[in-house]
Amino acid sequence: MSDLSLIETQDGSHSLLSQQLGVSYHSRYGAIQESRHVFIQAGLQYQMLKQKQGIRILEIGFGTGLNALLTLLEAEQYKYPIHYVGLEAYPIALHQVAQLNYPHQLAQEGLDLPALFRQLHESNWGEWHSISPFFHFRKELIHFEEADYTEAFDLIYFDAFAPGAQPELWEKPLMQSMYQALRPDGVLVTYCAKGMVKRTLREVGFRVIGLPGPPGKREMTRAEK
Repeated sequence: MSDLSLIETQDGSHSLLSQQLGVSYHSRYGAIQESRHVFIQAGLQYQMLKQKQGIRILEIGFGTGLNALLTLLEAEQYKYPIHYVGLEAYPIALHQVAQLNYPHQLAQEGLDLPALFRQLHESNWGEWHSISPFFHFRKELIHFEEADYTEAFDLIYFDAFAPGAQPELWEKPLMQSMYQALRPDGVLVTYCAKGMVKRTLREVGFRVIGLPGPPGKREMTRAEK
């Protein structure tokens, strides 16, 4: 998207604002804070406790790459194998990637995070890449509605733009696809807790749990197959 501007969120980490849609990629209350709370703590760590041998993740909305970078850090910290597929229809430009301060904010001794973050964004689409010994990564340049997987993943990060900006991404057909993409006992996590979204998730078969949200949001959603 060419209409993006860089913004700083309340925890000091960056996000991008889409002028066209009037929404930001991450919470203004804290991009890193939100991603850790919703996707890492409520999703990845929850599933890691149940699955000791590794996990397969699908991200709907690769966007800035923040969720992938945080997941890579978990894989390295716990020496835990992760296969990660990120879907994105409108990738951000590399000059915008270079402006994002996540590698600086998340700096860890022994890891060249700037290089790893660039590798996530510069890697070829449609190919598997071993970003680190424990993090295997693939990007698909497709619209989310085109996703067609059957019992392929243990965890879905559903990080599409909010229903007010792109309502079609929260409707029944895509939620059915997400249910189909998960293995039994798989989990979908999202920052969104709107009643209509939770009802749709239940309609396609999920067991829906409302959890405390990150700063600035009262609630988030975890849906289990």
